[in-house]
Amino acid sequence: MTAPAPDEDRFVDLPAGPRLCHRVSGPDDGVPLLLIAGLGIDLTSWPQRMVDGFADRGFRVVRFDNRDVGRSSSIGTPPPGRLRQLLARPRPDAYDLADMAADTHGLLEHLGIDRVHLVGMSMGGMIAQTLAARHPDRVASLTSIFSTTGHRRVGQPARSTLVRMAKRPARTVEESVQRHLALLGHIGSPTFLPDDDLERAWAIGLWERGGGLRSRAGVPRQISAIHASGDRTAELRRITAPTLVVHGSVDRMVHPTGGRATVAAIPGSRHVEITGMGHHLAPGVVDQLVDLTTDLARSTGAPLDPAGAPR
Repeated sequence: MTAPAPDEDRFVDLPAGPRLCHRVSGPDDGVPLLLIAGLGIDLTSWPQRMVDGFADRGFRVVRFDNRDVGRSSSIGTPPPGRLRQLLARPRPDAYDLADMAADTHGLLEHLGIDRVHLVGMSMGGMIAQTLAARHPDRVASLTSIFSTTGHRRVGQPARSTLVRMAKRPARTVEESVQRHLALLGHIGSPTFLPDDDLERAWAIGLWERGGGLRSRAGVPRQISAIHASGDRTAELRRITAPTLVVHGSVDRMVHPTGGRATVAAIPGSRHVEITGMGHHLAPGVVDQLVDLTTDLARSTGAPLDPAGAPR
């Protein structure tokens, strides 16, 4: 059987969970680094410039589709209704962030990675935080990007953002693209502008990888996972990995108070608030994020072998 090429979609059926789609980039003997994407977005949401930047710095970069997005499994439970979402009351059969962290742990097991540098954005940051708290021996460092603790008084979306998110799901690829560009115009940044051509191509790819209309129930179920997990502040205090918390000063999706609460909860963590950055990995901030994460990884001490074990 021919081995998959770098950056090719690969699949693993987890023993007690869904089927996950993932990609691996960078040198085979590189230091393991795992990227965890946010709400409703797939592994392609990590800019290629960012993936290449990490690979060029010697990382073996792993990224994957969370459950209910992209080419990973859709979960069979019904999505929460609109009222449940507005009241933040998940269905009794909802999965939570711990389940998604368990998926991530299962992927590391499959890949034979003992310890890894974690980078998560938004909901992916919440998943990374949960994994770092529950499996401290597996996490060499944690970078949490525009994420939060789950406490209801911090990190909340702006009301204008909630209004935009409350619209009915898109029914065509073009409608989905226009929704993405419009939302990005709202939660992005006038300082760090997006590349509209790249964003349009990404939105088309997201629709196609997720099966179009088939994926519409995934976002409500992922929102429900966040609600079902509640306030995780106490759990975050158990994180022992060196941690960097990055947030934008003009984030309308996760208010900057979410980043400030996260750094207050994680012992010894460092906070970087980037002036003018919104809720988007824009071309103008990618290199800075790669440098910050690389510096954190290098500050942790001994280099790691390809399985993530100390040399």
